[in-house]
Amino acid sequence: MSVIKTTDLNVFQKDNLILSDVNIEVFPGEFIYLIGKTGTGKSSLLRTLYADIPVKEGNVDIAGFNLKNISPKEIPFLRRKLGIVFQDFQLLSDRNVKQNLKFVLKSTGWKNEKEINERIEDVLSKVGLETKHFKMPHQLSGGEQQRVAIARALLNDPEIILADEPTGNLDPDTSEEIIQLLIQISKTGRTVIVATHDFIMISKYPSKILVCDHGKILHQEL
Repeated sequence: MSVIKTTDLNVFQKDNLILSDVNIEVFPGEFIYLIGKTGTGKSSLLRTLYADIPVKEGNVDIAGFNLKNISPKEIPFLRRKLGIVFQDFQLLSDRNVKQNLKFVLKSTGWKNEKEINERIEDVLSKVGLETKHFKMPHQLSGGEQQRVAIARALLNDPEIILADEPTGNLDPDTSEEIIQLLIQISKTGRTVIVATHDFIMISKYPSKILVCDHGKILHQEL
């Protein structure tokens, strides 16, 4: 069973058609690169998948939700099944690592303090930051901040991780660590889609590729 399936999807930004006739099917545990020049629709496709851009034409089924018919009340439940990682980390600068993660759990309905603390310990150990829970974001390197962002994406045990240029602000060695971490996550059965320009990483860690080009999505295998 696929976890993402788009059928004849047209992606719009307001009234501008960005991508047309997008037909992709993605399965549990797949690690997929989404590549293309700036402005070709990578971020727009990811934003469509997490229901930030509404589906006007075509269909998207993702994690058990049909995005053509999704109601605003259902979108938070969809996003609990998705982990989203951004290029600029988007951590709350006035809270330490643990407080950043706790904020997300509280806002998605977690109430039991013991369970919250155990979950935070679990995701921080998965990304190798179990000793950094008291650090403020500005005390962390870029790579550590991105690891916190990945830990945050894992909090609600999502089926799918969508990562938009996760290595865009990182040096080559740190970028490699982040890609290795995302590949490890896919091996636990989660689907991982990484939008990237980082062709060195793609050649070093080859996997399935989707290419945004001239308003279309093309399939390519390395």
